[in-house]
Amino acid sequence: MYDIEARHIIEALRSGIPSRAVGQYFSEARPKIMKEISDRLDMVCEQGKSSGMIISGKYGEGKTHLLNTVFNLAHSNNMVVSYISLSKETPMDKLYLVYQKLIQNTYLPKRQQPGFMHELEKISANSPVASEMLMYALKHLETDKLYYLFRCYLNTEDPDEKFLLQADLEGDFIANVPLKKIYRRIFDQPVKYNTNFTKTRHCSDYLSFMSHLFTQMGYHGWAILIDETELMGRLSKKARLNAYRNMADFLLPEKCPEASFCIFALSASYTEDVIEAKHEYENLEAIYPGEPEPARTVLNLLAKAPQLLPLTKEEINEVLGKIQDFHGKAYEWTPNLSIASLADSTQSGGYLLRTKIRAAIEFLDQLYQYGKSGKTTINELGEETFTEDVPSIEDFDV
Repeated sequence: MYDIEARHIIEALRSGIPSRAVGQYFSEARPKIMKEISDRLDMVCEQGKSSGMIISGKYGEGKTHLLNTVFNLAHSNNMVVSYISLSKETPMDKLYLVYQKLIQNTYLPKRQQPGFMHELEKISANSPVASEMLMYALKHLETDKLYYLFRCYLNTEDPDEKFLLQADLEGDFIANVPLKKIYRRIFDQPVKYNTNFTKTRHCSDYLSFMSHLFTQMGYHGWAILIDETELMGRLSKKARLNAYRNMADFLLPEKCPEASFCIFALSASYTEDVIEAKHEYENLEAIYPGEPEPARTVLNLLAKAPQLLPLTKEEINEVLGKIQDFHGKAYEWTPNLSIASLADSTQSGGYLLRTKIRAAIEFLDQLYQYGKSGKTTINELGEETFTEDVPSIEDFDV
């Protein structure tokens, strides 16, 4: 009987689709940056010190794989993990949409599926956790909306109200008027906000509240992993600058949520294609002349983001050795060849790590099925290309 887990690993590598399982088993490469990330995670878990970082890399060189490796590392440290990719539906300039997507893709340790509301439902209104969260919402956030909302959530017995309040915590924000009505019905008291909540200005309150909640629930911190960050380059000029300002809430220690660590994965060409080509520093001076921070600091971090270097020959051979081992387990056979021979088979796979791995798997497939292998080639599908979603108006005759 073939090894199901090994088959899953081989098929994930063959397809090129990022996989948490692959990140778990292929985690030894790039020891320098992984050591830095591991140290930062330890600082979160042991000292509660928050921070963030940006990594860059070429297409197919392992950015998403690295995030999956960090995913598993954070879970092994008893941290909650949220993993999202930026997109049209999740643009970085709208923090409330990013928050909603983060909560939808939040994984508790040892859980394969996202979600944590079932744990929240176990908190009773008179528990120490409830008291701590209510005091935190009242004293440490910019607005006190979450104090009233969480107190209602803990005390209501109406299932419809519970649903509305839970949806708010998940990012589908309830309007102020119905929340005030629910609070008055339960406690027979009016709501007196210190500041009226608006989702476009105060969404960072929710990030801080959730991060504090995770630590109170016994987890060691919150790891936030954000992929496809280069898609910010397709936003409008002002939207891009607002996106940089929002990134500061995840990157700068003084603005990060408590006990959190965030990684943004970015295309290596972002500095040249966006920051330089679209004159981002000049745009910042023109649009926010009196308040360049924190966008300027984030722009500096983007421009100086460490780039994932191509794997060394030794690291590639180590990866190929594992692939050979998994392929043998997956199909119940013993590949009778040296790592040097397998490495030689990947030379036709182009310069991308992803396509080299596919070439190695195809080579092993042919050996397994036919006892010999032909020559594999790579076409233009392995090349890095960028296309805009919307064609330029100059492309049309008007």
